Amino acid sequence: MGTPATTSPAAPAVPLLSVLGDTIAAARAAGRDDLVGRLEAAADRVRDPRRRIVIVGQAHQGKSRFVNALLNIDICPVGDDTTTTAPMLLGPGPRARAELVLAGPQQGAPETRVEVPVEELGAVTARSPLTGGRRILRWEVELPNPLLSDGIVLVDTPGVGGHGGSGAAGVLAMVQGADAVLVLSDASTELTEPELAFLRQVRELCPTVALLLTKTDLYPHWRRVHEADLRHVGAAELDVPIIAVSALLRAHALRLQDAQLGLESGFGVLYQFLRDQVVARDQAATRNVVARDIHSAAEHLALALGSELVALRDPRQGAAAIGELQAARASAEELQRRTAAWQLTLADGITDLAGDVDHDLRDRLRGIARTGEEWIDENDPGRNWDSIAEWLTGTVDSAIGDNLLWTHRRAVLLAERVAEHFTDVGAVELPDVRTGHDSGESRVGAGTLGDLEPDIGFASKLLVGMRGSYGGVLMVGLATTFAGLAMLNPISLGAGVIVGGKAFRDDKQARLTRRRTEAKTAVRRFVDDVAFQAGKESKDRLHRIHRALRDHYSGVAARSLRSIDDSLRAAQEAATMETARRTERCRVLEQQLRAVAELRRYADAMQAGIAAPSEGSVGTVTP
Repeated sequence: MGTPATTSPAAPAVPLLSVLGDTIAAARAAGRDDLVGRLEAAADRVRDPRRRIVIVGQAHQGKSRFVNALLNIDICPVGDDTTTTAPMLLGPGPRARAELVLAGPQQGAPETRVEVPVEELGAVTARSPLTGGRRILRWEVELPNPLLSDGIVLVDTPGVGGHGGSGAAGVLAMVQGADAVLVLSDASTELTEPELAFLRQVRELCPTVALLLTKTDLYPHWRRVHEADLRHVGAAELDVPIIAVSALLRAHALRLQDAQLGLESGFGVLYQFLRDQVVARDQAATRNVVARDIHSAAEHLALALGSELVALRDPRQGAAAIGELQAARASAEELQRRTAAWQLTLADGITDLAGDVDHDLRDRLRGIARTGEEWIDENDPGRNWDSIAEWLTGTVDSAIGDNLLWTHRRAVLLAERVAEHFTDVGAVELPDVRTGHDSGESRVGAGTLGDLEPDIGFASKLLVGMRGSYGGVLMVGLATTFAGLAMLNPISLGAGVIVGGKAFRDDKQARLTRRRTEAKTAVRRFVDDVAFQAGKESKDRLHRIHRALRDHYSGVAARSLRSIDDSLRAAQEAATMETARRTERCRVLEQQLRAVAELRRYADAMQAGIAAPSEGSVGTVTP
């Protein structure tokens, strides 16, 4: 009953690394350090395929217990009064160790790392002396675990939504950089509207998502809930599988070595999902990216080698090739001169995007605040303050998530618009504009809605009525004494009741007005705090998008001009080369071109999805 392996054998990566090594050698022999750096980054990705799986969901859905069952180790604190307050990253390591990552003492200061014994993870809180009063950003844990050793990195996140829960913006930021997301919802009830909205946001940011129906061991009616969730997901047109799991049954199955319990726990279906939809898809994506890098490098190298070989074999064709290269160089230089054009498009696009994103965020938050104030005007906020706080935090989370998705879609459109400036150099690969991070540094939603001043008690209300009735009794009682009646008589007592009742009602209305004013002020303050922090994180996100687009397209322009320059220089040198050296140089160039052509065929085969050439069929390029 050990943990099933989630990755396929590592053998297919060997020829991939081999051909990458050949391509790197060819680029290094040609002096193309720009290509070498790009290819070495691809090789690092093949050697260490870290696949990040983020576990998300609302509070108390069993996320931490699920992580423990998945790893078959009690590492995440669990309990009825225990909740995850900071993201926990669990990755492979030679020994069990944990680090607490704290925010710097000042804004912009570097993070502080504190090593904590693994067995004391559950004892450290935000008020522990270990934190020194600083905010906990995340936990980073390394474990010698079979699942993690297969290249899996699990991220256990705080609960989303609810009064006092974590903000969805920080969790969605982690989702952006995930290879897969597991959304947990327990089997006590079917999916709620907030859960469906959050699931829709997650699905748009990450293509590989599964909904896990947890705690099936506690709820005998979980099959009806599962069917209802299938209907909800289908009605929302979300392509998300639903997998029923039980962490408790999984733990018992491993402890008792019971295969039937293991089958009932649902973890077998989950592992199949991880194999097919996470590992296999990531391997395919890696092969596709590597194939594109190899194909691009082969084209750049073939341009210089082919131009020099043509000039060596036939000087007349070489002269024509030089003329074509000079025209191509002029085109590349024109592209370089037009750098200002695409950079202007990028800068204007980022500026417009920043303004639109800020306006969209503020418009959403103002609408939420307006709706909240209208509800407060029609109801007593003191009696429903917890419900108001839960509605407000949930609605704000949803609004910030929608704003994040809108930013992502607009960034993709901007990348496509900038790519139109590079049509002269052929099809340009679009950069990844996802700016996800798993640092847990988002503070949107970290604040709480202030509490209202509690209403006065029964004794205080009685005193208010008595104080108001005293004046009525005294005034009417004195007047009735002129008629020979005692001060305390039925008329004066009746007047006291009437005046006291009015005083009580007036005081009640004044207290209600005061509570409504305090409630509106608390709502505005909460929304303003969220707008301030969300605006700052939105600007930082746009800066990261700007840098990613700028660096990507600057590299495209520089590599294109570099390839043409090298080709032109090689062709011109070949035209003046001595006859005795021509034959030997032609032989070397032909060998290198054959190897480059083999690399390109290998890349084409990977992109086409057919069997790649064997490792021995890929030639090695010699300088």
